[in-house]
Amino acid sequence: MKFDTSYINSLLNQDHRVDMRKLDEYRKVKVELGVSKTAEGSAKVTLGETVVIAGVKLDVGEPFPDNPDEGSIIVTAELSPIASPDFELGPPDSQSIELARVVDRGIRESEAIDFKKLCIKEGEKAWTVFVDIYSLNDDGNLQDAAFLAAMAALKNTRFPKLKDDKVIYGELTDKKLPLVKEPIECTLVKINGKIIADPNLREEKALSARLTVAVTKEGNICALQKGGDKGLSLEDVDKMIDMAIKGTKELRKLI
Repeated sequence: MKFDTSYINSLLNQDHRVDMRKLDEYRKVKVELGVSKTAEGSAKVTLGETVVIAGVKLDVGEPFPDNPDEGSIIVTAELSPIASPDFELGPPDSQSIELARVVDRGIRESEAIDFKKLCIKEGEKAWTVFVDIYSLNDDGNLQDAAFLAAMAALKNTRFPKLKDDKVIYGELTDKKLPLVKEPIECTLVKINGKIIADPNLREEKALSARLTVAVTKEGNICALQKGGDKGLSLEDVDKMIDMAIKGTKELRKLI
């Protein structure tokens, strides 16, 4: 489907958007917890008409040799044709790989999880946190929806029972994941010289540059991801970071 970017550009010249939002305004956001009966933690995020589900599974394995006293995290994302005709069946494409990596980076670089507390026996056994992200509908800004769903699912997670070093799936304890930070990602895009938050699908088709900013509860920047064909000036980046710090404060209230 071809989008008329000239219409979006003409609106933005007047500081208007196709859905009547302010330039820094998010669409309505809804977070639902515990949407999966088989995951150790799960969440569904609805951002406008964009819908994403994240599930968390925990397993015990051997820690990595370079971090023998720590557990680990693995994030994957699936963008299926049910979410958009632009997505295809098959192995992960570049977009799903980037989405998963940016979610992973925001969690990892913020040190959101105390990985040392995931260690069961140094050099032998540790917990691995698997975060699986699934898109149900794409109407733009899958990145922010995916990250919010992942963080909500992590906060919703409980450890399963462990007997003789084997996981007893389906039997959850009251023990939560050792989350020590609460990063949130905010994506800003530049279109025709204007910077806007939470782009819908039509706006994404018109963007020249994109910046995803991961921000901790304390307001510290822990990760950045640049996208789009065009560059950004230092002034653009500073403005995007300021908008991200403001936007993440509102998103964090939801989890």
